[in-house]
Amino acid sequence: MSDILRETQIQDFLQTAGWAAATRHAIEGDASTRRYERLNMNAHKAVLMDAPKSGETPSEPEGASVEDRRRLGYNALARLAGPNPESFAAIANELVIRGFSAPKIIAADMNLGFILLEDFGAGVYAKLISADASQERPLYEAATDTLAAIYRSSFPSVMRYKTYNWRVRDYDEAALLAEMDLCHDWYAKDFQREIDNDMRAEFTALWQEVLLVLEAHPRGLALRDFHAENLFWLPEREATARVGLIDFQDALMVHPAYDLMSFITDIRRDVSPALKDDLIARFCEKSGVKDDTNFRAAYAVLGAQRGTKLLGFPVRADLKFGKPQYRELLPRVKHHLQDDLSHPVLAPIRKWFEKHIPEALS
Repeated sequence: MSDILRETQIQDFLQTAGWAAATRHAIEGDASTRRYERLNMNAHKAVLMDAPKSGETPSEPEGASVEDRRRLGYNALARLAGPNPESFAAIANELVIRGFSAPKIIAADMNLGFILLEDFGAGVYAKLISADASQERPLYEAATDTLAAIYRSSFPSVMRYKTYNWRVRDYDEAALLAEMDLCHDWYAKDFQREIDNDMRAEFTALWQEVLLVLEAHPRGLALRDFHAENLFWLPEREATARVGLIDFQDALMVHPAYDLMSFITDIRRDVSPALKDDLIARFCEKSGVKDDTNFRAAYAVLGAQRGTKLLGFPVRADLKFGKPQYRELLPRVKHHLQDDLSHPVLAPIRKWFEKHIPEALS
C-alpha cells in the first residue's frame, strides 16, 4: 500500500471519529510494523495506532495444529497477534473492566487497522526514573503490585470488544521454542555460525526437559512486553490503576513469573540489583504464590528463554526491518542471559551455548 493511500485512509478515519482537526505528531515507534501518533485537538489528547493489515503474516487461526502454525509463519507459530488490532482492543477492554489502566478506545476501524486511544500523557516509567532515581523503587513496587493483581484476576479465554472477539491462548512449548529460533537464525548467523538440524534437535530436547519446571504453578495472563518504556505512572488514579499499561496485544497465558521477569531483566535500562529479590518476594506475597525453589527456577528458565530469543531480536530488527539501533540492546541481553544460565537447572543449556554459540557468553 502506498503512503499516500494510507494517509488518505487515516484522514478519513479521523474525520469519521471527529478528530479531523487534530494536530498530529509521530511517536517513536517499536520494532513492529505498527506506528503511533499523538493527537491534540482543543486541549483534548489521543493516540492513533496505525497497524496496517498487510504488514504482518497471519496469526494462528482457530483449530490450527502446530504444523499448521509452522506453515503459516512466525506469527502463528509464536502465537503473536500479527495483523489483528482486535487483539489489542479486546484485551484492553477486559483489563479496563477489571479496574486496570489500559487505554480506553475512542474509535476503531479494525478492517483498516486503526485504533484511536486514550493518551496516558508523559509519565513513562523510564523517563520518570531517569529524571529522579529515587522514584525507581516505589514505581517498580507499584507495577509489581499490578502484576500480582492481574495474576489474581480471572480472565476469559475469549476476550471481547464490542462485536470483536480475541482468543488468548497458552504460551505453549511450540511458541517458546519458535521464539528461540531467532537466536539460531539471526544471532548465530551474524557470527557466521550455522546451527544445523542436529544441533537444533539437541537444543530442542534440552529445552523440552527444562520447560517442565513451568508446570509447578497455574498459568496467568502475561502481557508479554512488560517493561519501563511500556508503563505510565498515573498518580491521580487509585491502587493498581495508577500503572498505565500498553503494548499487550500479544498477551498469552503462561507461568506467573514471565512478566515479572521481563520487567526486572529490562533490556532497555539497568534495574538496581537490590530490587530483584525484593520485587520477586513482593510479587509472590501479593499474588499468593509461594516464593520457593520452584518459582525461582521457573523465573530463571523463562529469563533464559526470553534472553535466547532476544539475542536474535536486535539482529532481525536491523537486517529485516532496517532498525540497527536495536543492536545497542545486545550487551544487556547477554548479561541477563548469562545470569539466568547460572541457575543449576539450566546447566545443560549453558553447555550447549558454550559449544555452539560461545559469543552469547563472552
